[in-house]
Amino acid sequence: MRRDEYLKRLGDVPMFRALSKKDLGLVARLAEDYTVDAGQTLVREGKRESEFYLIVNGKARVTRGRRTVATLGPGDYFGELALLDPGPRNATVTAETELEVLALGSREFGGLLEEVPGIARRLLAGLSRRLHEADASVR
Repeated sequence: MRRDEYLKRLGDVPMFRALSKKDLGLVARLAEDYTVDAGQTLVREGKRESEFYLIVNGKARVTRGRRTVATLGPGDYFGELALLDPGPRNATVTAETELEVLALGSREFGGLLEEVPGIARRLLAGLSRRLHEADASVR
């Protein structure tokens, strides 16, 4: 049951929507499932980091400067673009409650893309869709 839940949640991430269930399984195998204590910071604004996080359970607060800009919960995610282009984070994410997260690093993800090149093509299709959606929302 847990594996199916991870696959569904990963499949809901726009970047991963074009991946097959088999591809999602490969991504899920590389992800680490762990618990983060309430009050712990997962990423800090301005720090160069390369991990993607998917919240399985719990709540997190997103801040820019000292201003809260969002609250995240189960199914929410952040850092997907860092898998492809690690760079400074544009916000800080802090656990408000104990969190269960799936975390995936760019090194592991890059290895998968080299090992299974077809995934890269499908990811590009997913990213293209995301850009189209973002472009349409600006109009």
